[in-house]
Amino acid sequence: MKSADKQNDLLNGLIVREQEPLNLEMPFSTLSGFTTPNESFYVRCHFPIPEIAAADWRLKVEGEVEAPFELGYDDLLQMEARTVPATLECAGNNRIFLEQKVKGVQWELGAVGNASWTGVPLSALLARAKVKPGAIEVILEGADEGEIANPPRPAGKIRFARSIPLSKAQDDVLLAYEMNGEKLSATHGFPVRAIVPGWYAMASIKWLGRIIATSKPFAGYYQSIDYSYWERTSGELPTLRPLAEQQLKAEIARPENGAAVPASATVKVHGAAWGGAAEIAKVEISADDGRTWSAAQLLGEPVKDAWRLWEYDWRTPATPGPQTLMARATDSRGHTQSPARNADHGTYMISHVLPIRVEVR
Repeated sequence: MKSADKQNDLLNGLIVREQEPLNLEMPFSTLSGFTTPNESFYVRCHFPIPEIAAADWRLKVEGEVEAPFELGYDDLLQMEARTVPATLECAGNNRIFLEQKVKGVQWELGAVGNASWTGVPLSALLARAKVKPGAIEVILEGADEGEIANPPRPAGKIRFARSIPLSKAQDDVLLAYEMNGEKLSATHGFPVRAIVPGWYAMASIKWLGRIIATSKPFAGYYQSIDYSYWERTSGELPTLRPLAEQQLKAEIARPENGAAVPASATVKVHGAAWGGAAEIAKVEISADDGRTWSAAQLLGEPVKDAWRLWEYDWRTPATPGPQTLMARATDSRGHTQSPARNADHGTYMISHVLPIRVEVR
């Protein structure tokens, strides 16, 4: 297991993973509550952040609809709003822990956060546009654009876009303009971003500009070439699938990797667990390389599509030396976090149990 480079520069308390485009990680050891403050929330960009004035912003709803239309920022603010909590996680979170270094932003534990999002349900706009019976997906396109660096790639600039099934779009997707009660910042998608609860955050398009209903599966760059994985089912060949629902996982925030802890003492192990639409039913801790597990205490009440905080009182051994802590989650569907990495997931969905090394002194 690799540890993060502690010499990385900090920007407003966030770890700078890339400057251009801007990618910032929350030091996960600072996890302190159910809601991640806006200034602590990780930032993921694929291209330069677009400069958009609210007065100039227009959102187009088009494609396989009977009544295409567009609206402005003030128009959206006049519509009936909803506020929902949702945990967003970059699909490449934990990438630095992979045994062999792979391409992509080298996130450690903190490309994840939980916020309260306010906006208009996407279903309201789709109802107004009158989606045609043949539509099966909805494409969300942002205003951020640039050229892809490495082949295979399309020529010239492209915009970041992803699709979601029509059923998901009509269910719980939100077009958010506020985050934790504050107007979205440019880094988090001002004027409007999509929030796709329970899915990896590549689907929660920032700087939203177009909503396109389509009767064909979308195969754009960030739907097929990137943000995809291999799926195997019995008797079938490996098939490339677009990333979607978050995978079940628990992460240890404190003690952090490489920390020193006192011998013969009670140390509070603290963290969070999440996993798509299912509730977290149990978190367990092991201090002996996974041979035995003990239940942690779940904090607060379960909240749909949001993480669950937990803690565990660990009695450290009397003998100094290295120790390994691990956390694993079980959800309300009876699924338990995998102990091993699934190689077919490539550089994404890193959801196996991660060991945290500490030194008892």
